[in-house]
Amino acid sequence: MKTYDTLAAVDLGSNSFRLEVARVAGDQLYPLDSLKETVRLAGGLGDDKKLDKATQERALACLQRFGERLRGLSPEAIRCVGTSALRIARNAEEFIPRAEAALGHPIEIVAGREEARLIYLGVAHSLPSSPDRRLVVDIGGGSTEFIIGHGLKPHERESLHMGCVNFSQRFFADGVIDKAALKAAEMAARVEVERIAREFSRNNWQQAVGSSGTARALREILEQCGWSARGITADGLAQLRSQLIKAGHLDALDLPGLSRDRRPVIAGGFAIMAGLFAELGVEQMDVAETAMREGILYDLLGRFHKQDMREATVDEFMRRYHIDTRQAARVKRVALELLAASGGNDDNDVRFLDWGARLHEIGLMVSHGGYHRHSGYILENADMPGFSRTEQARLALLARAQRGALVKLPEFEAGLVSDNDRQLVWLLRQAVILCRSRAEPHLAGVKVEAGSKRFRLTLPEGWLERRPLTQRALEAEAVHWHAVGLKYSFA
Repeated sequence: MKTYDTLAAVDLGSNSFRLEVARVAGDQLYPLDSLKETVRLAGGLGDDKKLDKATQERALACLQRFGERLRGLSPEAIRCVGTSALRIARNAEEFIPRAEAALGHPIEIVAGREEARLIYLGVAHSLPSSPDRRLVVDIGGGSTEFIIGHGLKPHERESLHMGCVNFSQRFFADGVIDKAALKAAEMAARVEVERIAREFSRNNWQQAVGSSGTARALREILEQCGWSARGITADGLAQLRSQLIKAGHLDALDLPGLSRDRRPVIAGGFAIMAGLFAELGVEQMDVAETAMREGILYDLLGRFHKQDMREATVDEFMRRYHIDTRQAARVKRVALELLAASGGNDDNDVRFLDWGARLHEIGLMVSHGGYHRHSGYILENADMPGFSRTEQARLALLARAQRGALVKLPEFEAGLVSDNDRQLVWLLRQAVILCRSRAEPHLAGVKVEAGSKRFRLTLPEGWLERRPLTQRALEAEAVHWHAVGLKYSFA
């Protein structure tokens, strides 16, 4: 596994885009550079849930500037993550390729609970060691994440679709702040939080910590106004509520600690914070200086130090779904042998073929009939810590395509499968066929030719003659590949 002395994280939040560059020293990270631009991606989502053109252009211009800073860094040492606004944008599939071209790097969209895990990882690394269970709350532009954890490990994770941008648009779009609007916004927040109150209420943790812009802005206002001695307090929020109503309009809001950049979304952020304070019984909240971007960096560091969360998730899924570990290991070994025989040695391909082989039978816990389809559904929709949506979709493709007619799969029918992924699918399918008897196939000297239009499998001399069932399966396999326009032969 390669190591790098510099890592970079890009956090494409629903309010702000952030870039963090850090130096690696052992297991620690030391900041080198930090960039932030307020893009308000969530503000560009119309009623049709599509990003408008102006917001897209603003985002692309920002990403071009970030891309300049990333030049010269190894692509493997950079991770770019999109969150709430890109999760729900109906035209994200059109926008993301343009964004990746502007940035010069691939962008991963993570699910809400994975976003929560990364936030907790970033916050936990900045806090002193403590025996207490901590509640971490991150109010973003389009969603709010709630995590309860101990040390560096999160135990409970949730993400709710409410953020400072969408709440400000919903309740304070005209800039007016009155008692009725604040009450409605706080009540809406409480209704959302009520869904998770049982798991996240006061008796489940000893310390509350806020992260990201809204929490830091509220802390600055309360402390500089003298309404709190430390952090965010319920009493301080009550005094701020009075000042918001007294001002009556965002333009008239002039408070110490409130930046011009934060002013347009402070009312929505305040309402969410006040609502969760009331619903969860929070009286005082400390505020961390770190958040998701640091979590992305530490997660990336872990991947290079053999602490890849994705590996831990695969192991956990194998246990949870009672996978036949011997068969999984057998299929994995054969698949990787075939990959090596084809000349493939890309670390990422090795990794995904490894995981795909170990998890290909996960759907057997649902039903034997069509288990590959169940496997694909689980891998695409389950909560898989460490994996982005794109990565889960890739694993799901491997699982769904491990057997049966390829032409019936939407990805193959629409021509959306890359040459690289098509080869991984072919390798896994061959491994599954060759290990069908659930015994070691002994394939010393196997040869593989794999190209964009042609596959050929050459087995040890005399091997097929002793296995007529496998030969029949390989003949059917050739038909399936011919149906999607590829030549397949075996001997």
